[in-house]
Amino acid sequence: MVKLFFTIFVVVTLLTTAIFFYFKSQLKEQKLDHILDQITLELSDQLKTNELDALKLAVVLSKNSALVDAMENEDEDLGYEILSDIIQNIEKNTHSQVKIQIINADYTIFARSWDNVYAGMPLGDYRTDLEYFKTHNTPRTSIEVGRKLGIKATVPIYKNGVLLGFLEAIDFFEPVTDFFRAQGVDLYVLLDEKYYSIAVFMQENLMINKYIVANKNYNASHIEVLKNINFAQLKANRIVSINGRYVFYDTMRNGAGENIGAFVFILPDKYLDYFRDPEDNISFLINVTRSNLYNLERNRIAKQYTMYNSPSQILHIRDIISDEDKDDFAKSANKALQKYSKEELISLLLSGTTQKKIQGTIK
Repeated sequence: MVKLFFTIFVVVTLLTTAIFFYFKSQLKEQKLDHILDQITLELSDQLKTNELDALKLAVVLSKNSALVDAMENEDEDLGYEILSDIIQNIEKNTHSQVKIQIINADYTIFARSWDNVYAGMPLGDYRTDLEYFKTHNTPRTSIEVGRKLGIKATVPIYKNGVLLGFLEAIDFFEPVTDFFRAQGVDLYVLLDEKYYSIAVFMQENLMINKYIVANKNYNASHIEVLKNINFAQLKANRIVSINGRYVFYDTMRNGAGENIGAFVFILPDKYLDYFRDPEDNISFLINVTRSNLYNLERNRIAKQYTMYNSPSQILHIRDIISDEDKDDFAKSANKALQKYSKEELISLLLSGTTQKKIQGTIK
């Protein structure tokens, strides 16, 4: 009996242990899938923000009459002088780096904000994306391969119905890389080597497998790990574990939807717990800034007030309501305040409390 009991105990223990580790493994896989989802969502959001900022600047500068006149008169030196002066003022007052390029309708460089060396250089072989404007007259923002890979917001410039050329704001991937690094994740922007002959200004960049590393501020400590990755497996599975690190994959596409490379993220295994569990909806990272947490929490509290029951509640949350909720807040608050008298509202503004309620409406 003792032997039988011991055998049963061992079998049950082994089964329990196996089930425990199975479910633990399943939960870990779910968490990794969740992390990949959150990382790619954040990447999309960051890229869209950068694209929108670039587009705003490009649209504004494309309306500069002095630049348009210089283009019409084919005065490249004047165009560079005007553009350079504008950009220097922007950088001086915003402490941010801005790159603007103006391209003639024949796809030659008219002026660039950062130098006056390449005026007149043809770009037709490098910028097939500009073919888009043969059938469209609206601005375009996308990741494109030129002599460098970058985020380009391109605005066509017309005068009297005639296409003079294009003004584009160019951004690279350093801000996005810094954003993820602040969250504990290292980003590598990898351009497919088939674009090597086009990306002439990237031919000295680091090569990994069959990719060119496009972001200059990458973390060099993971390079050996990347060199040992089976990219076919990574592309197929989108998540691999190697040398105590988790590697995540997301396809990079240009404005035409073509696969031009990859965004690869590396998260050390020891930092896995920095990510919150899927059921936590306040933030996907623990190391989010205190100010961001405060903003998220105050908006959450404010949104709980779907019915404003008293002036004191309205007064309490009026300064913490988010901008996007202010219209709804104003309508609800106005409706709720109709049942209070002038005296009550005056008392509220003066002391933050209400006195005896008097029936009536504000007149």
